Amino acid sequence: MPSHPTRRACLAAAVLSVAAGWPRSAVAAPPLRIAAIDWAMAETTLMLGAAPVAIAELIAFRRSAPLPVAPGTIDLGLRGGPSLETLALAAPDLILSSQYYGFLEPQLTRIATVFSRPVFVPGAPPLPKLFAALRDLAAQIGTPEVAHRAEARARAEFAALARRLPAGAAPCLILEIGDARHVRLFGSDSLFHGALTELGLVNAWDQASRFSFAAPVPLETLADFPEARLVITSAIPAQIARDIARSALWSALPAVRAGRVTRLGEINGFGGLPSALRFARVLTAALEAA
Repeated sequence: MPSHPTRRACLAAAVLSVAAGWPRSAVAAPPLRIAAIDWAMAETTLMLGAAPVAIAELIAFRRSAPLPVAPGTIDLGLRGGPSLETLALAAPDLILSSQYYGFLEPQLTRIATVFSRPVFVPGAPPLPKLFAALRDLAAQIGTPEVAHRAEARARAEFAALARRLPAGAAPCLILEIGDARHVRLFGSDSLFHGALTELGLVNAWDQASRFSFAAPVPLETLADFPEARLVITSAIPAQIARDIARSALWSALPAVRAGRVTRLGEINGFGGLPSALRFARVLTAALEAA
């Protein structure tokens, strides 16, 4: 009479077969634990569907990021001075950085592999670099097909938004309000310029972006662009808003007199592709409404 294998025998055979190696391909590897110092890279990994376990300046990032951050994400502190102890305790397999934080790389590499890409380079458009970073990061974490789909969706959305805009729209001056007398203007080497180009719109400011701790461009410079639309991408503090409302210079600007002022709210000019897409969506909707 033939004997039937017992449950214990079946389990033993399964263990031996795993040890032999043939079924390992059926066992999925655990996802990489990713920590992000740089916000553009944090947005890039979120676009790939890979939730970071830790992000620098998490509270501010949650406020500005176009994509949701997973509950339980660890705050690493300041981007320029993250807590290395907290980072080590997060036990990342991969740390996302950029050239801004190159001075930290020796300490970061002692904790985990560092993925760094120079995205915001003076004089160079960042949008192509962000598409390349999306592909490179996906290859690094083993999901190249996800990058192909994400890139295709992003390009398709830019094209769809461009089709919604009327021909002959006014050129745009993209700016942040520093105070009642100064602004920051985003030029051809900015994230917003790349999104404008994808929408088929013209950036009236054809110079490079000029960034410093204080807003460097005098308000009266805007009068040199009488046909432009002012597109404000920053939140305006209440006191500065009151000062601007009382400003004869602001009121005399051709764009202000003609009602060509669009306020988009706060959008991160140093984000990733998700921030570029958010800018394009909000601007398209505002121009349609105008």
